[in-house]
This record gives sequence, C-alpha cells and structure tokens, in this order.
Amino acid sequence: MEYQYPLSMDWSTEEIIDVVKFYEAVEKAYEKTIEREEFMSQYKRFKEIVPGKAEEKTIDKEFQEMSGYSIYRTQKRAREATPGDKISMKK
Repeated sequence: MEYQYPLSMDWSTEEIIDVVKFYEAVEKAYEKTIEREEFMSQYKRFKEIVPGKAEEKTIDKEFQEMSGYSIYRTQKRAREATPGDKISMKK
C-alpha cells in the first residue's frame, strides 16, 4: 500500500522511527499475524510518545482513513488476548 503515516513535527527522529514501527505492527496484525507481546511492546512505546487519549484518537482516525486499519481495535484485541497468543485482524 502507498499512503503517508500520520506523524507530528514535534516528535524526534527516534520517536518517528518508533511510531512508524508501531504502525507497521498494526499492519502486520491485519495482513498476517503478530505476537501479542511484540504488539503490546510497540503499543507501550507508542503511548510513551502519544500519551493523550485525544491525540491517540486523532492519529487512529487519520491512520484508519489512510490504511483502513484501526489502532484501537488492534490494541483492544491484543489486550483481550492471552500472553503467548498471536494477534490477527484478518476477517
């Protein structure tokens, strides 16, 4: 897919790299599978960079409009999964 990730000019280069890795983890959950622990680790780092709920919702909306993938639904499924599970958002 070709689209631009929602990024903030306020983020450092390292933070941008980490947020892009998180977006890739969401994509992996939709396109293949991802280990729950790997996803939650990426999500934890994302929340360190984007701690506010309002900003997270805005980013999720932009990401979903561009990619069709939901950050919220993916993290919800990961939270509900048992440690050791693989997360898949395939229908």
